[in-house]
Amino acid sequence: MEPLVFEATSHLPEIVFNPDGRLKMEGRCIPEDVFKLFNPMIEYVRELHAANVTFDVNLEYFNTATSKKLMELFKTIDANNKVGSILINWHFEEGDEDSIDMAEIYEESLLRSEFRYHEYAEA
Repeated sequence: MEPLVFEATSHLPEIVFNPDGRLKMEGRCIPEDVFKLFNPMIEYVRELHAANVTFDVNLEYFNTATSKKLMELFKTIDANNKVGSILINWHFEEGDEDSIDMAEIYEESLLRSEFRYHEYAEA
């Protein structure tokens, strides 16, 4: 399994998925075609075989379509029995209550994934 890498643009986040279970999504996420962006990631985590997954999510902004696909992505990781422990590091800007609320909805919907919240100072 090769890494899955997408470079960031003004509308898309940097995405780096490594076969050892280190996953990262960082930036703005307002894709024109949410399926084109997320389907490769969903397929990747469906096939992932790793003792531990650490997924760093640091999205400064994401739209509703992204929110729905993020839920699908998280549920796919959570359901993968070829993955041991799952840690999702949710990074959010100081005072961004909407981001925290959304992450809590994701967390409540998952069975095995642990969420850790990381606040950073407003830019």
